[in-house]
Amino acid sequence: MGERVTIRDVAARAGVSVATVSRVLAGNYPTSAASRAKVQRAAKDLDYVVNAHARALAGAGRKTIAVLMFDVVSSFYAAVAQGVEMEAAQHNRLTLVCSTGGDAARELALVQMMREQAAEAVVLVGGVIEDDEYRERMAHYAEALAAAGSRLVLCGRPAPAPDVPALVVEYDNGAGAHAITSHLLGAGHRKIAMIGYQPGNTTGEDRVTGYLRALDDHGVPRSDAILHGVGFGQQHGYEAMRDLLDKCDGKPDFTAVFAGDDRVAAAAIRVLAEYGLRVPEDISVVGYNDDPVAADITPGLTTVHIPGEEMGRTAVRLALTGTSRPGQQRHLLGTHIVIRDSVRPNRTP
Repeated sequence: MGERVTIRDVAARAGVSVATVSRVLAGNYPTSAASRAKVQRAAKDLDYVVNAHARALAGAGRKTIAVLMFDVVSSFYAAVAQGVEMEAAQHNRLTLVCSTGGDAARELALVQMMREQAAEAVVLVGGVIEDDEYRERMAHYAEALAAAGSRLVLCGRPAPAPDVPALVVEYDNGAGAHAITSHLLGAGHRKIAMIGYQPGNTTGEDRVTGYLRALDDHGVPRSDAILHGVGFGQQHGYEAMRDLLDKCDGKPDFTAVFAGDDRVAAAAIRVLAEYGLRVPEDISVVGYNDDPVAADITPGLTTVHIPGEEMGRTAVRLALTGTSRPGQQRHLLGTHIVIRDSVRPNRTP
């Protein structure tokens, strides 16, 4: 990774003075058209990033932490954003929260904007489809931000190659799925339907892996696994549960449901009631995330707690106070089960 390009490098490349470069980039001083063209060309060739804070008066301005996420509606994203904001405030930083809707082009534009604004850290949150394009994009973000004196933090996202200069803050997603599935198996359930996750998405795939590993560990053949993805959220959960019940004419051969998130679980409980099935008397249901809805629905939902707020706090703390050694740094946080009333021992012979 090369050294950060400075205004002096631009001046040398353009063949003008540093003062001229400063005037051109500021845009509020009269300069000749020829000088402007030279400076703009040199800045583009060198991929020079204007430091917005350096333009400010000494002591003016506040440093910024940016957090980019799919949306600001879901409880998980909101918890991470809350953690980022609380930790940033303790370090006298401002927090900028942006939503991308999963649009890679918007994400790229926001990362570039944060680079130009000299944000101290850019935190990207949430599962993705992990492919070569994703890995290349993350490597580009990390290198570009590092060159501008910033840091990329991947929060609940898969890491790119080990030499990419990013901070990675993860939670043990697979272990949480293994634990909640094992909880159902320990209650005597052997036919467990897993519904409402997004196939190909790293968050969903890790949960599937944990589910299957728990079946293996308890001697349940994988041929007994019931996987019906569709997607996360209430609408997908509703569709997935109806599909499964329609296929068996409302008389399921499974005795428990592992929902990909708590909103899926809430929808599943509603569908089961529409088919005259009670939770947990007829079908046990568990979720994932420990969203506020998990404690509010009836019955209270047994689920996996994700440390969202702690992840946000950790991301900021490490970005601001962690070691500056080169390469990638990874930090893993734990998950745990929250037991409520949605599981009963299986009495089916």
